[in-house]
Amino acid sequence: MHDDRSVAEHRLRRVLKERLTPAVHSCPVPLTVERWDVPGEPVPVGEGLRAPYVPCAVADPWGPAWGTTWFKVTGTVPADWAGRTVEAVLDLGFDRMMPGFQCEGLVHDAGGAEIKALNPYNDWVRVADRAEGGERIEWYVEAAANPVLVEHRPTYEGDVRTSADRPLYRLARMELAVFESEVWELVQDLDVLHALMTQLDEADARRYAILRAVDASLDALDLDDVPGTAAAARARLAGVLATPANASAHRISAVGHAHIDSAWLWPLRETVRKVARTTSNMVNLMDEHPEFVFAMSQAQQLDWIKTHRPELFERIKKKIADGQFVPVGGMWVESDTNMVGGEAMVRQFLHGKKFFLEEFGIETRNVWLPDSFGYTAALPQIVKLTGSTWFLTQKISWSQVNAFPHHTFWWEGIDGTRVFTHFPPVDTYNSDLGGAQLAHAARNYREKGRGSRSLVPFGWGDGGGGPTREHLARARRLRDLEGSPRVEIERPDAFFEKAHAQYPDAPVWAGELYLELHRGTYTSQAKTKRGNRRSESLLREAELWATTAAVRVAGYAYPYEDLERIWKTVLLHQFHDILPGSSIAWVHREARETYRRVREELSGITRDAQLALAGEGTRELVFNCAPHARRGVPAGGAGVPEPAAGPVTVGERPGGGYVLANGRLRVEVDGRGLIVSAYDLEAGREAVAPGAAANLLQIHPDFPNMWDAWDLDASYRHRVTDLVGLDALDVTEAGPETVTVRVVRSFGSSRVAQSLTLRADAKTVDIRTEVDWYETEKILKAAFPLDVKAERSAAEIQFGHVYRPTHTNTSWEAAKFEICAHRWLHVEEPGWGAAVLNDSTYGHDVTRDVRPDGGQTTTIRLSLLRAPRYPDPETDQGAHTLSFSLAPGATIADAVREGHALNLPERVVPGAGPVAPLVTVDGDAVVVEAVKPAEDRSGDVIVRVYESLGGRAAATLTADFAPTAATECDLLERPLAPTAVGALTPDGVLALSLRPFQIVTARLHRA
Repeated sequence: MHDDRSVAEHRLRRVLKERLTPAVHSCPVPLTVERWDVPGEPVPVGEGLRAPYVPCAVADPWGPAWGTTWFKVTGTVPADWAGRTVEAVLDLGFDRMMPGFQCEGLVHDAGGAEIKALNPYNDWVRVADRAEGGERIEWYVEAAANPVLVEHRPTYEGDVRTSADRPLYRLARMELAVFESEVWELVQDLDVLHALMTQLDEADARRYAILRAVDASLDALDLDDVPGTAAAARARLAGVLATPANASAHRISAVGHAHIDSAWLWPLRETVRKVARTTSNMVNLMDEHPEFVFAMSQAQQLDWIKTHRPELFERIKKKIADGQFVPVGGMWVESDTNMVGGEAMVRQFLHGKKFFLEEFGIETRNVWLPDSFGYTAALPQIVKLTGSTWFLTQKISWSQVNAFPHHTFWWEGIDGTRVFTHFPPVDTYNSDLGGAQLAHAARNYREKGRGSRSLVPFGWGDGGGGPTREHLARARRLRDLEGSPRVEIERPDAFFEKAHAQYPDAPVWAGELYLELHRGTYTSQAKTKRGNRRSESLLREAELWATTAAVRVAGYAYPYEDLERIWKTVLLHQFHDILPGSSIAWVHREARETYRRVREELSGITRDAQLALAGEGTRELVFNCAPHARRGVPAGGAGVPEPAAGPVTVGERPGGGYVLANGRLRVEVDGRGLIVSAYDLEAGREAVAPGAAANLLQIHPDFPNMWDAWDLDASYRHRVTDLVGLDALDVTEAGPETVTVRVVRSFGSSRVAQSLTLRADAKTVDIRTEVDWYETEKILKAAFPLDVKAERSAAEIQFGHVYRPTHTNTSWEAAKFEICAHRWLHVEEPGWGAAVLNDSTYGHDVTRDVRPDGGQTTTIRLSLLRAPRYPDPETDQGAHTLSFSLAPGATIADAVREGHALNLPERVVPGAGPVAPLVTVDGDAVVVEAVKPAEDRSGDVIVRVYESLGGRAAATLTADFAPTAATECDLLERPLAPTAVGALTPDGVLALSLRPFQIVTARLHRA
């Protein structure tokens, strides 16, 4: 029987491939084809229609990398096809192994309207359901010659400036044909049954019933007359296709989807075209299949369609109103969540949900983030405060070591907020709805016995065209079929409502969803990361000072449009393949230029507002945007700094080097330029471990097993080189307020110059690092071995911090050998601790070791630079400037304060006198995250604060502009029942009472 079964399955595969599938389109008639090769970047549709076309033919080569070719296709339906279904088959030269990562096309009619996209599994265009004969077609295909860049090897094809100009594709098929619907249906029947059969157990009688039916079907088929015998062949399958599923069968909510990375192996401009191509397919599929539901996230992508394809956007709006096209996610883009700052994460939802509300009248309830590289523990609270209810992810299935224990669960954030979460057991967000994937989903589902439902996103992603009619055919046949999970196409919210009702007491997962993979994304493309961090800081400054000026200065107009546009630009670049550094060279080259423009524009907005506030005068006023006072200048205000309590001194160190001191710290830099002592004079405690040196630069080989820019494999630690060679060691500044020691080193093909600075009254050693980096497949780290026995480290995340063990007791802890932190990372033992701060670094590692003297050393290391070669072969080559600091004796409150100070430097502006803060908050625990005008432009002021230390906090917020009332709001600035905001006093004082890590948004109303 086994041999008989194998023979039958082989027969089925061959007949499907060689006879049935080719017979779907019969009677082919060649179309006339002409072409126009666009000489540069893509052009508007009107220009493509008016272009000078020249003749071309099937098999002609076309398309250098990133080029665009317009094909004009004309033809006439033969008269004798009257009454038959006619389609055009337009194959641009597709490789059906790589949908979404190669050439694509969009077909327009002679008036320029979008008809349908062309993709490897979607290369047909319907001409007539029932032809009259003689119909004339004239179509224009905008074809994109995107290079195939998924082979994980270095390539210069990832930038139009360095790609080759050879043709990449050849036209394969351009013809009219009769669509044989009965043959197509037979192909779908056999496809589903074959896939189901192969997943059933060999002893299952159902498997053999299907096998016999398939064999009988093939016997009824005349291979010399497939169209004429397809109906008879289908009849032999009717019985096995009608047998209903078992009552206990797993239930799958199938949601049409086409995950499109907003940039990755293509530039942003190509994503604009990818989303137009995919959505044109989707609205067409909805016209033919009213049961079809398609979910699309990323408001940015829909905004691109609105801007560049307004007619298509109107079609989408209608389908949204009809309930078939479903906006999901509520974010501007599917952003990274590890490195995005707190306020930027809020704005992802603010601008995303605003777009969906204003354009479609829809409040999205679920957060749709299938592909980001791990998820911050701050997210549940943010999700809830945006009015969202559910969270969906997928990427955690990629973890290398530990299988995540749940598929449906409550996810608890750092403040205690829980959000109902689903992690689809199908383990893909681009399902083909095939038997293998659905069987995997059912087998893999971890909530068996408690729940019975999971969600499956299906469709070709990344420009592969989205769901197809073949996907829908599978769904129809699998709706109620013995041996298979039950499949129902439905909206994501319908799934979540049912899953929640079925399993309200799902287990709880507390803390971050750490991805045990792609740890290198915390470091790759350092300039993109620095651009993001700096942009976030500059936006905070611009909003604070512009809001203050709008309230205080007559005639000053708040730049609403400019700041909203800039915010959306920064949010776009937080997409999960841009900020993590995993896109092609073109993307990061453009990102660097974008961040430069953002910096210039925001600096101008900030300067204008500060000058307006400072008034006419020549006094040097220091503007302090940080949320804490410094040097006597209040947070959010401007004034003249207080003089330092004492000077900084520098002297020769016995044995070489220098000793720096300011009455709070004494720092020793030895003859190698390394920090061998950082003594906390106030606590009488040494920070640097005995016999060790801090600010030790170390370099490792960095050649991960597969995903170059993404991954940092644990094996990198097996080899390390300490960079102790010295080119120069000098004191470059020795004033009473600042002492700086400059250290220069050369290594490999690179050079690093560091300025080690101690300032008057400071409790930090600041290290400005300038690197000319020309290494390949290496990682550069800066080590700070500390004389601290720390059981855990604390790392800043959005609106708080997370603790992670420093031990490796279990595989879960060991897998976190590289971790993410924002502005600081802190370790302590009872009574004393230390922090390492940074201005643009996210990757860190923390280890601990026992010394010969019995003490323990806890080492914090910053990951400064990498040099992967894929997908950008010259990642981070060139000059970099990074700043970080060591803060001996720091508490977490100190780390919060110093981290903000490092990232929000003072600005000096000439003026008449001090500028009082618009709002002040007392106490270190409650931090002001943002001060901005209300989104409705009413003149009200929005103040967002959070509890930063992980405990209860009472504070007062004082407004300096006589607000008439105060309202606690959600993150979209809509009123909430008060949880933390008290009554506003007549003199503008607002009592606050926050739980640990609580985010509070207060709306201060103005008359």
